[in-house]
Amino acid sequence: MPEPAAIAGPPSVADRRERLVEVYREARDCEKCPLAATRTKVVFGAGAANADLMFIGEAPGAEEDRQGLPFVGRAGQLLTELLAGVGMRRDDVWICNILKCRPPGNRDPQPPEIEACHPYLVSQVELIEPRVIATLGNFATKLITGSRAGITRVRGTPQVHDIAGRTVFVMPLLHPAAALRTPSLVGTLGEDFGSLAALLGQEPPRSATPDAVAGEPEPDQLGLFG
Repeated sequence: MPEPAAIAGPPSVADRRERLVEVYREARDCEKCPLAATRTKVVFGAGAANADLMFIGEAPGAEEDRQGLPFVGRAGQLLTELLAGVGMRRDDVWICNILKCRPPGNRDPQPPEIEACHPYLVSQVELIEPRVIATLGNFATKLITGSRAGITRVRGTPQVHDIAGRTVFVMPLLHPAAALRTPSLVGTLGEDFGSLAALLGQEPPRSATPDAVAGEPEPDQLGLFG
């Protein structure tokens, strides 16, 4: 009699990393929007290929564009410090942005740019399979949650969403750059990072709100940022 087929288990870290490298190469050569002509380097993302926690920001800045790595400027340094405050390192998490290329002058992302980068973000969520996604700042929070509620209203309160076929906790956080501009917000961010660490210890959520990232962005969502 033929032997029963083996049941495939979850992908190994090496498999995830290999596939992420493939997606990175696609992004590196991407010319789907005008940002391809102005970028220095594609800023795909960095961290653990099997991270339980994923951070999603808005777009790379000047230093990120120069190095090709996310959150390496002053805001990134604060992010590193906040992670250390809850016993975590950058190597423990995955850090990326909505856009993989820097918008000129650090302007807001435009709808065609969001659409062009959307598949890369979906692939990252599918491959890494995070349990918690932390959105950094107003822009990323509105896009990922599909809500018009501003970051000051929703920060620090976990939500449940279907993201790229996964039901996950979404934790809206103030952007570290905002805390650099207003030092009094550093303490608020620290408190929210404490809640974020506690959230990682909870059982994965079972119910979710309508998917905001698994499919193409809805026109009305894109209109929030035009």
